[in-house]
Amino acid sequence: MTMNVVEKIDNQVKINHVLISVSDKSGLETFVPRLLAANPDTRIFSTGGTFAKLKEILGDQAAGCLTQVSDYTGQPETQGGLVKTLDFKIYLGLLTETYNDAHQADLKRTDSLPIDMVVVNLYPFRETIAKAGITPENARGNIDIGGPCMIRASAKNFIRVASVVDPDDYGRIADEMAAGNGSISLDLRYRLACKAFDHTAAYDTAIARYLADTDVEAVKNAYTF
Repeated sequence: MTMNVVEKIDNQVKINHVLISVSDKSGLETFVPRLLAANPDTRIFSTGGTFAKLKEILGDQAAGCLTQVSDYTGQPETQGGLVKTLDFKIYLGLLTETYNDAHQADLKRTDSLPIDMVVVNLYPFRETIAKAGITPENARGNIDIGGPCMIRASAKNFIRVASVVDPDDYGRIADEMAAGNGSISLDLRYRLACKAFDHTAAYDTAIARYLADTDVEAVKNAYTF
């Protein structure tokens, strides 16, 4: 396999397509309107409860800018939200490089869009396992799969994509977009990528420690054989 070697990128990337899927929805009521104020042509893709929250925030404006991920991919969410964002069109949109002709041809071939920003935070695993009476099955159900995948893909492609995992960063991002005609700089994208990988590393560490500290007999007792 030949790995892509990128030589040309853009310092400023205009945020035209945003994917938002968050467990912690705090701050969206301020952040999302500011995104749209900085670039009124922004399209937002979302899932499940986040989609409902954004529809509430945006009101009549939602019809012109908000799309469910399932409508974009053509694949409905599976029962219990098991699979929502693990789709070729999503990851093509996250990982494509601006000046790679093959990537651009793939976007056109699949009728996909380059996603410029991912706003994702994860199922509350640590908060879940801190509660009394939590079983291994409760813990297992709160292991996020699609979220870490999107965070890692967007953070890997910081040369074009902003990976946003912390609501505390919303103000700084919106300020830069307001000052830059809806664009985000490489400096900020890189800082966000650093925080994103730290976020997923801490998340995976919490899962690994929980599993290591849980006796297999407790796991067996959680299920019927």
